[in-house]
Amino acid sequence: MSESSALIDQFVHYLRYERHFSPYTARCYGADLRQYVEFLGSDEAPVPVAVQVNDSDAPEPGIDRKLKRADAMVIRGLLGHLEQFGYSPATTARKIATLRSFYKWMARQGIIETNPMLLIRTPKQTKRLPKAISVEQVEKLLSAPDNRETLGARDRAILETLYSTGVRVSELVDLNRNDLDHHNQTMHVRGKGKKERIVPLGSHAMAAIRHYLTLLEPDPRFAELREQTMLQNDVPLFVNKNGGRLSSRSVRRKLDKYLKGIGLDITISPHTLRHSFATHLLDNGADLRSVQELLGHQSLSTTQVYTHLSTMRLRNAYEQAHPRAV
Repeated sequence: MSESSALIDQFVHYLRYERHFSPYTARCYGADLRQYVEFLGSDEAPVPVAVQVNDSDAPEPGIDRKLKRADAMVIRGLLGHLEQFGYSPATTARKIATLRSFYKWMARQGIIETNPMLLIRTPKQTKRLPKAISVEQVEKLLSAPDNRETLGARDRAILETLYSTGVRVSELVDLNRNDLDHHNQTMHVRGKGKKERIVPLGSHAMAAIRHYLTLLEPDPRFAELREQTMLQNDVPLFVNKNGGRLSSRSVRRKLDKYLKGIGLDITISPHTLRHSFATHLLDNGADLRSVQELLGHQSLSTTQVYTHLSTMRLRNAYEQAHPRAV
């Protein structure tokens, strides 16, 4: 294994087990860094000035030396490379954030003396408002699964829970049976960075979950799961057809199936239900701080983007209803 590959693996391990990043996010950081190392090995990558000056008589500098002695010129070369291949500003900004974290970590570890990212600015991005769907569309989607059989009841409970709580799909599939408090109608959620919160469950979501569990218990396909429930605490709440934990990708596939079946926009995602949850709360008078806590946002500014959607809705209603609005 090359030194560069070893450093990337150490950094990903640091993200997972010290910074408590999700496995998916840590993998994305690793993929960005491997792409960067691939660029350093290409003819397009500029040779760092420190290598040119200090190693002028040395053979062609290797990738490991380029990685550790990279300067702003090298990073700008990467940005030009990304632009040439048509990467969006949002993707480029994410890759810059990856490199910023990586070089900051290497500087703290004493692996490098100079951090090349200190001179790099993140490109400006156009702000995109989160997408939300109407209450009527939500109702149509929630009624799509067949509630009479186990897996259909599971899908109804999943959709009801996503909309009722605003949880991320990664948080949803991480739920265990004992995360439910049936008496208080709340749910224990493990969020980003190992942050935990308690969220209320609406009566419709609670009823959907209870109905799903009622069908699940006697279903002969899940006999092994019943034995696990008696012996373990981390039994998944939402299971696949084999009784294992449902994946985020599976939830997306199920949602796509129902969207096609009822003729709704297939670009609607589980995260759209999270956006809709926040937007509908604000539309109906919820305060921003409460929505922030429910969503598990660390910063209030992250939640404030939803106020723009509510303002737009008010503006549209005003223009349609007021005789002198336009």
